[in-house]
Amino acid sequence: MTSRPAFYALAPGGWRDYWTLLHPPYTVWHLSYVAIGAALAPDLRLDRLAWALAAFFLALGVAAHALDELNDRPLGTRIPRRTLVVLAAATLGGAVAIGIGAALAWGLWLLAFVAAGGFLVVAYNLELAGGRFHTDAWFALAWGGFPVLTGYFVEAQVLRVEAVLAAAFATLLSLAQRLLSTPVRRIRRGGADVDDETRAALLAAPEAALRALWPATAVLAAALVVVRVT
Repeated sequence: MTSRPAFYALAPGGWRDYWTLLHPPYTVWHLSYVAIGAALAPDLRLDRLAWALAAFFLALGVAAHALDELNDRPLGTRIPRRTLVVLAAATLGGAVAIGIGAALAWGLWLLAFVAAGGFLVVAYNLELAGGRFHTDAWFALAWGGFPVLTGYFVEAQVLRVEAVLAAAFATLLSLAQRLLSTPVRRIRRGGADVDDETRAALLAAPEAALRALWPATAVLAAALVVVRVT
């Protein structure tokens, strides 16, 4: 168990590498923030939510994780470097295309969110500017607060106090995620020189919290959307 780079990681090789690359629990977790933001908007339009989720899945679920793996192979996958580059470019390009189309259809202010999202994906995951954007605070803002604000703005074309408060919630929860996952990554990926039994004991509590928090956030998002459409 402890030899895997993440609790959701499969044995390396073949299609399993692509599953691991997606970080499925964390991708669902952060897509849930988009749905939470959308559900809080005065009018919820499911088509807009669907496009927002698709864009974030491409940009965050695939492109960001492909760039992260390209940067220093934290998951130890066997996906060729060229494939990671193509995946990142194609999916980030797809997300930007969705964003531009949405802006032309629903409001040009969405272009600001498209630009910010594209910048965050590249700057955070490639650790640009000497890693200045690869910090706990930037992670919480980029993968927590930003998806909530975007989900809300896609629906409302304006930001109101409820959106800012929900973004603060997502930022703080993402910060908690980061504080739990950072030591877990260090232990799992060889940064802690301890025996297997001690390693398992060190992982137990923070990983149990992470395993509980991602579905909890997804269920909250689903509940809010259901309330709005029923």
